[in-house]
Parts: sequence; structure tokens; C-alpha cells
Amino acid sequence: MSGLILHHYDFSNFAEKARLMLGFKGLAWRGVEIPPIAPKPDLTPLTGGYRRTPVLQDGADVWCDTNLIARELERRVPSPTLFPPATQGAAEIVVRWAEHQLMRPMALFVSGINADHMPPGLHADRAGLHGLPVPSIEAVRAAGVRNRLLVRPQLAWLANMLEDGRSYLLGEQICIADFAAYHVVWFLRGRKIDCSAEIAPYPKLVAWRDRMAAIGHGQLTDIAPAVAIAEARAATPATPRPSAPQEGDPLPGERARVRAGDNGRDWIVGDVSFVDAHEIALLRHDEAVGDMAVHFPRLGYDWRRERR
Repeated sequence: MSGLILHHYDFSNFAEKARLMLGFKGLAWRGVEIPPIAPKPDLTPLTGGYRRTPVLQDGADVWCDTNLIARELERRVPSPTLFPPATQGAAEIVVRWAEHQLMRPMALFVSGINADHMPPGLHADRAGLHGLPVPSIEAVRAAGVRNRLLVRPQLAWLANMLEDGRSYLLGEQICIADFAAYHVVWFLRGRKIDCSAEIAPYPKLVAWRDRMAAIGHGQLTDIAPAVAIAEARAATPATPRPSAPQEGDPLPGERARVRAGDNGRDWIVGDVSFVDAHEIALLRHDEAVGDMAVHFPRLGYDWRRERR
């Protein structure tokens, strides 16, 4: 598993989810530190323009979005599992809630409280991702105050799931729901001003957070971006698994474009190399790295056939 490379940065909560999943799987991996804002010149050749964090690389294949990264890690290392069958449906529902309904106000709250301590350009960059005008620092602070009130009741829901003394959100066995909720809670203390007092009234939630943190990140070796670029250039995309297209899907060999459905909505264009109910992969060429296969999850992403 030493071929795995995670493109990430330290205070990305979604990257923390990926780092923890790598640790849970007991993997050795390498990390490339990428900028938190555009441009990302060492990432773009690999992804064709997808700019969200993190991205997992193995040679000339890259996986975008932590939900697909989780599936790829599970496919490679089935045990310990992220997807226990008994809780899989409920877990996926918790994932969608945590990473959309809870994460957005959490990000606005923590970033607002830390408005004066965020990297230069971050507020403008994130506003652009959502198609919004560049905010004033006063507006960022005000958003923090407002969104605290949206975070608090949802943290109470999370705490209530643990109130019966269970070790994890859906029982005694850890699952993907724990990883998805954990990285949102982790963000409370991910910046200079610690906001984790918000969960102090919930000792069982604090204990769960600490159990999750104790998993660790596995065996990390930091590498330079040039190493990842060179490995992509020297490799070719892995032979795709047999596709299982659904009605209306673009078929392998057809031209298509894919983008995220919520923010960072730049189209990535290529030839379909694999498609099933959970994933669509595009084969594309970049002068810096040669042929690349860029893998996207289906849920939360938009696709279109592309005319040649």
C-alpha cells in the first residue's frame, strides 16, 4: 500500500476524515501538502481541474471525494470494515446529514470565530466556490455568530445518539457514519481559536471524539509534489473493473463531463473508462503527466455526455 498518496492540507476537515480512514485500515501512505486555495498547480494536472480536498492517488489513478475514497480503501482492504452490513443504510444517511446539513454551518461558525486567523484569501476563495461575492471580514464574523445557533442543536442530536452508552454512533461497531461525523466535530478545534467548548456539555460525545482521534493516521511519509507528478507520469491507469452502467449512463469509451453538484463546480472532461451505480471514472490526458484516470462518486456529482 506504499503506492497511496493523499493530497491534503493540515486543517482540512475532509482530509482529516481521509487520514483517519487510512489509519483505521492500518495503511502506510504518503502525503503531499497542497494549498488550501486555488491555484493548485501540482494537483490540476492529476485531476483535470477538480480542486477540492483531499484527493487520493495511486500511480496514474486518482480518487476524488472522501466518500469514494472510503469505498476504494474498503475495496482494497475489506477488514476492518467501514461498512458493517447491519448499519450500512443508516450510516449512509448519517454521512449525508453530517457532511451537508451539519458541515456547512460548522464551517461558517468556526471560520467566522477565527475570521482574523484564516489564511489570506481563504474567505474570498470559499465564497467563490459557492458562487457568492467576496465577503467583508465583518460579514464573516457575523456569519460565525449566526451559524453557531445552527450548529448547537445538531450537536445535541449527535450527543443524543450516544446517550445510551454505546461506543459508536450506530452501536458497538464503528462505521463510516463515525468518520463522517467525527471530522465535522474535529473542525471545532482545527483553528487557532478553539471552539470545542461547544461539545463540553456532552461528556459522552467528548469521549466518542477522543476514541475516534485515538485511531490515528497510520504510517505517514511526507513527499514533495514533484514525486507524485513523476509517479503519475511513469504509470498508466490501472485496468478498470467491468462496468455496470445504469439506464441513461454514458458507456465506456463515450465522452463525458463530471462536476460536483454543490460547489467547486468546474467540469472535468474525459472518456468514460468505468461506470457503475457508485462511481464514474474518466480517462484524460495531460501533457505534464500523460494519461490519468480520474474517479468520482455518483452521488453528489453531476454528469453529462460530451460531444467530441
